[in-house]
Amino acid sequence: MKKFFSRFYMALIFIFMYAPILTLIVLSFNASKSRAKWGGFTLKWYVDLFQDETIMGTLWNTLSIAILATIISTFIGTVTCIGLMYANKKTRAIVMNIANIPMINADIVTGISLMLLFQAMHVTTGFGTILMAHITFDIPFVMLSVMPRVKTLNQNTYEAALDLGATPIYAFRKAVLPELWPVIIAGGLMAFTMSIDDFIITYFTKGSGYETLSTLIYSEVKRGIQPEIYALSAIIFVAVMFLLILVNVIPKIRSDRKARRGRKKIAAAVLVLCLTATSMGTLTACGTNSSTGKNGKLYVYNWGEYIDPDLIDQFEEETGIDVIYDMFETNEVMYAKMAQDSSAYDVICPSDYMINKMIENDLLQELDFSQIPNAENIGESYWTSSETFDPGNKYSVPYCWGTVGILYNKTMVDEEVNSWDILWDDKYSGQILMQDSVRDALMIALMRNGYSCNTDDEEALEEAAQDLIAQKPLVQAYVVDQVRDKMIGNEAALGVIYSGEAIYTQQENPDLEYVVPDEGTNVWIDSWVISKNSKNVENAHKWINFMCRADVAYKNFEYITYSTPNEAARELIEDDAIKNSEIAFPDLTTMKTEAYQYLGTDVERLYNDKWMEVKSAD
Repeated sequence: MKKFFSRFYMALIFIFMYAPILTLIVLSFNASKSRAKWGGFTLKWYVDLFQDETIMGTLWNTLSIAILATIISTFIGTVTCIGLMYANKKTRAIVMNIANIPMINADIVTGISLMLLFQAMHVTTGFGTILMAHITFDIPFVMLSVMPRVKTLNQNTYEAALDLGATPIYAFRKAVLPELWPVIIAGGLMAFTMSIDDFIITYFTKGSGYETLSTLIYSEVKRGIQPEIYALSAIIFVAVMFLLILVNVIPKIRSDRKARRGRKKIAAAVLVLCLTATSMGTLTACGTNSSTGKNGKLYVYNWGEYIDPDLIDQFEEETGIDVIYDMFETNEVMYAKMAQDSSAYDVICPSDYMINKMIENDLLQELDFSQIPNAENIGESYWTSSETFDPGNKYSVPYCWGTVGILYNKTMVDEEVNSWDILWDDKYSGQILMQDSVRDALMIALMRNGYSCNTDDEEALEEAAQDLIAQKPLVQAYVVDQVRDKMIGNEAALGVIYSGEAIYTQQENPDLEYVVPDEGTNVWIDSWVISKNSKNVENAHKWINFMCRADVAYKNFEYITYSTPNEAARELIEDDAIKNSEIAFPDLTTMKTEAYQYLGTDVERLYNDKWMEVKSAD
C-alpha cells in the first residue's frame, strides 16, 4: 500500500510538471490563434515560425549572447581561480567575496545598477550591454564550480612538469587542465543555463529595438502569446529531451573504442555547430542593432498587436528606412520609458489623456503637417475630439479609436445587458473579467454612480474604490488583452473589453455580444506623436503620412479590427455589415461618452492610490 501511494504521488508530481508542457505542444498544432478554441490540426505555426524574422532574429540574439557570455565568463572565471591558487588566503577571500556579490544580490538590483552605469557612461544599450551584463553575472557561477576543484590540486605536479623541461603552457595543458576539465564544463553549462534563461537583467540593459526570447515572451504575455512561440517552445523542449537521452545513452557505450572516437566526432560537431551559431547569431545581432537602411532608421513604439506586420515591411520597401519596432502594454509603461529617455523612440502611439500629459511635460514636439499631406483623410469629427487633449491639434494625428464596453456570452447571460450594474451581480460570481487598468476600472465604478470619469472629487473616487473592492470576490481575473481568449473559449460570462477586440471575438465566437452601458463609457483615441528628442524626425513624419494613406489604413483596419478615423479608408470597406457596424463605427451622438483627460500629478497620484487600494484588498 505504501508503495502504491508513493508511486501515486510521484505520478501526480510528473503530471503537474509536464502537463503544462504537453498543453503547450498541443496548442502549437492548433489551427486557431486562440488557445481557448480548437480549430483543427495544422503545421502552419511551425512554417510561420521559420519565416518570422522577429522571432528568428530574437532566437539568434538569445543564442549568440548565451554562447559568447558562456565562453568569455568560463575563461575569465577559470583563469581567476587558477590565479587565486597562488594568492594568500586573505586575498583569495576578498576576491571571492567580491565575485560572489552578483550571485547573492537580487537580479533587479544588478539589472538597475548596470542600467544606471551604462547611462552614466553614455553607452548605447543593445547587444554589447546585454553581453557585458551576462558575463558579469555568469563569472561567479563558473568560479563557484571551478574553485573547489582548484583547491584540491597538487601544485607540485605543475612544478615537477617544469623541472622535467616542460614549458609553462605545456605543463599547464598536460598537468593542470585535465584535472579541471569536468568542473570547467560544469561551470560553463551553468553559465549557459543562467544566461539563456535570464530576463530581469536583460530587460534593464537591452535598450530600444533589441529583444531576447525572454523579453519577447514577456512583452507578449499581456496581449496574448502568438502560436509561433508555442511552436518554438515545443522545438526547444524536444531538443532538450534529445540531449538528455543522448547524455544517458553515451556512457553505456563508453568501453567501446569506436564509440569513444564517435563521441569525439560528436563533440567536435557540436563545437563547430556552437561556433557557427555564435558567428551567425553575432552577425545577426550586430546587424539588427547597428544596420541602417539606405535612408536611415526609425524607432517606433506602439501597443501590442496594433498594426499589420506586413505594413512595416511595406514601409521599409517603399522608403528604404529601417524600422525598429517595439511594443508596450499600457500607457503608464510607455510614459515611464519615455520620461527616462525621450530620445529612445521617434514615433509613439499613446492614448488621449497620456498625450495631454506628455505635452505638459515637454516630451513631444509639434508636427510639421506639410510633411503629412495624407492627414486630410482623417475625419473632421476626430480632429474635433482630439482638441480635448491636444489643443490646436499640433502634436498628434488620430490612429485608432473606440469605446469600452461589456462583452457577454448570450448562452450564459439570459437577461438584457444595458448597465454596468451587472458586473456586481452575485449570480455571475467567478464569471466576470475586469480590465487591469487604473483608468478603465475606476471609470466603470465612477460612471455607474453617475460621476464623470475625469472627476477629481476624492469622495467620489473613494466611493468608486469601495465599490470595486466589494466587487472583487465576484471577479475571475483582472486582465488586459487576455479577456479576448477567455471569452472566445467560454471561460467567462462577462468581460470588460475594448470595441476593437469585441469585433475579433465575435468573429471567433458568434455567441458573444458587445454593448455600451446606458450610464456611459469612455471613448478613446490613440494617436501618432513624435518624441521631443527624436533623432529621425523626417522619417517619423514619413511614417505618420504612410499610416494615414487610405489603402494602408484600410489594410490595417482589416488586420487589427480597431475602428479607424480615416474616412478615405472607411470608403474602401466593401462589407456593409462591417462598414455600418455599431461596434466598429458607433454613432456617438446616441450614447453617453467621455474622453479621458490628464488630471495633473496630484489627482493622478490619487487615482493610483485608490487603484492600489483595490488591488491589495483581500
